[in-house]
Formats: sequence, structure tokens, C-alpha cells
Amino acid sequence: MGGGGSALRVCAEHRGGINWLSLSPDGQRLLTGSEDGTARLWSTADGRCCALLQAFAPGLKRKRACPPGSRLAPSAGHESYVTFCQLENEAAFTCSADRTIRKWDVLTGRCLQVFRGHTSSVNRILVANNQLFSSSYDRTARAWSVDKGQVAREFRGHRNCVLTLAYSAPWDLPGAPFEEEAGAGGLLVTGSTDGTAKVWQVASGCCHQTLRGHTGAVLCLVLDTPSHMAFTGSTDATVRAWDILSGAQLRVFREHRGSVICLELVNRHVYSGSADRTVKCWLVDTGERVRTFAAHRHSVSALKYHAGTLFTGSGDARARAFDAESGALQRVFRGHAFIINCIQVHGQVLYTASHDGALRLWDVRGLPRAPPPRPGPQRSLSRLFSNKVGCATGPLQPA
Repeated sequence: MGGGGSALRVCAEHRGGINWLSLSPDGQRLLTGSEDGTARLWSTADGRCCALLQAFAPGLKRKRACPPGSRLAPSAGHESYVTFCQLENEAAFTCSADRTIRKWDVLTGRCLQVFRGHTSSVNRILVANNQLFSSSYDRTARAWSVDKGQVAREFRGHRNCVLTLAYSAPWDLPGAPFEEEAGAGGLLVTGSTDGTAKVWQVASGCCHQTLRGHTGAVLCLVLDTPSHMAFTGSTDATVRAWDILSGAQLRVFREHRGSVICLELVNRHVYSGSADRTVKCWLVDTGERVRTFAAHRHSVSALKYHAGTLFTGSGDARARAFDAESGALQRVFRGHAFIINCIQVHGQVLYTASHDGALRLWDVRGLPRAPPPRPGPQRSLSRLFSNKVGCATGPLQPA
């Protein structure tokens, strides 16, 4: 089942594995962050590298670290591997095992600001509502001023590494059960290897709720802001739904047989990718599993829904396209040598970033469509989907 796909372009400039891939909101650029300590900007128009964000030029000594908030030359970059990145239309943000976050000019590749304060590796960053949020192995999350590069708030309370982040803006919280001033900064939700997720009031830094129930590390997290719900995936093989205002556990999705590595929320449906080599689709409102996507030979490490197709990345070094309604495998994309850590789709092109150091571009035109389902009790899902952003974790070596 599912014919093979040939890469339109292979971008192999990185000298280490690619840990994350981010698409700009306007769809014009991609940003990759790598084990080689650099990030690269790519044009979606032709797939070419348009800027290198690096620590130092080959053959030159590493320059002295720069003060927080200073404007720097292109050589002022990370001193260790890049763990995560986020691309906005006018700026790129990267975080690293060197304990810093950096802001870059997307046109010149210049480092504009350095955010210092974490005392261990920075795992994730999130830019939203003119705020920068970060999570770290130092057991904290932090909020920063994007413009000043200074810490605005620290969130302390987790007993172990803070991995994943999600944010709900103030306008998503009408009728929230706390004072208007406390909700003015919105809510930050964090997931940790201590087995909990926490909901924080950004304005005050206070912990609003602790979401307890998982018996393993929380690896991934997505929010459904209109319903004030969070979905968490864990090494305990479950997905759990929570009310972030009351802290109540609403539902437990139990059918996986391995760690839940990534989540994608698509219009009242949750897709979960697991170490058990499957993706499962669940109804948000009832917890019913409506579909299982198999065919993977290793852990499912990345998910992306686009225009009726579910794209997956796996530890078997392949990406796959499934018809989201029928579950039919449409195409297998072969070429990478190691795990695919992240995927993006723009237009008719699939982008896959791998621990082999390559960014590959694939033509997704002409994917076969599944025949209409026969009349019967099976639920039709075609009208229930829209494109949302998913979540994935960092590199996992294939067996």
C-alpha cells in the first residue's frame, strides 16, 4: 500500500542532526535548529538556505559571550546544540543546551538579543502575545520581554525537568474564576518529567492549578483554548484531558501500549503518536477512539494534519501520508537515514527534518483519495477537520 515519494530537494548543509523545524506565519521561510550548534533559514520558494545563524566562522576562535540585550554580529551564536526554534515573520528565536535563548534578524542573520537566566539546558520556547516563554532542565519556566531580553517572571514548582509549553491568551479566558488583573497576562501551561502539568497565571507568576494523574513524564501538550482544555501525552501510555481553569481531569485515553510522544489537535479530534508505532484519533468530547493509523516500523515522532491528510514522521526514518478520514496509507517518503524529528507542510510541499542532518522537500501533489465510505454506522469525519499546529519531542534514536 502507498507508493513511494521522491524528494524534490535534499538540503544537507547542517553538520549534525536537526532537532526542530519551524515555518514562519507568512509561509515564506523555514527555520531549522541543529546539533551542530547552528540554525539555518530556508526559503520556501526554492528550498535554498538564505541565512546561517551560527556561533563562529570556521577557523576562527569563539568570541567572548555577549551581554544580555546587546546587538551582535552574526558570529555571536550558541555554544552548544540547538534544542528548539520558533520562526516569526521578522525574527527567529532559538534555544540551546548552552542555557540561552537567542533572537535573530531573519534578513541579515544577525543575533539581536541573548536571553540569559536559565541554569541548565533550555528545552522549549514559545513566542506569543509579545512574550517569550521558555522551559528548562533547571525545573523552571520563564517569561521574558521580547523587546528587552529580560526575565519578566519565573515559574517555580515542578520537581523535575520542564519539557513542554502552551499558552492561552487573556482574550481566550472570559469568565475565568480569578481576578481580572491576575488573568491579564493569560495562562501558561507546562508539562514536566515529574509527571504533572501546571497552569500558571502569567501576570502574577502564581501556580493556578496542578494537573495530577499521569504516572510518567509528560512529553507533549496541546491546548483547546475555546473550551479551556489541555491534552497531555505521557510515558505512561495515556493521553489525558483537563480543564485548565478548575484543574479537573476530564478524560483518560488509554489504548496506546507505549509512550505518547506527540499530539495534534484538529477541531475536536486529538491525534496521538506513540512509541507503540501507531497514531490514534480520538473524539475530544467522548474519548472514543475512532481510528488507528498503523504501518510504522518504529515510534511515531512527529504529526501534521494538512488538507485532509495526516502526515507522520517516524523512528524508522520514513514519513507517511494517510487519508485522515479512511485511515488509508497514501504514500511513503523514503530517503532519510535516521529518525524524523519534525515535519511541516506548506502548499504542495512536505518538509521533513531528521537526525541525519538533512532537510528534505517532497512533492505531495496527487495523493490518492480514499473512496467515499459505505453507508452504515461509521462516522464521517471529513467536515470536522482544520489545520492546526502539533507537537513533537526531541530526537529519539531508532533501534
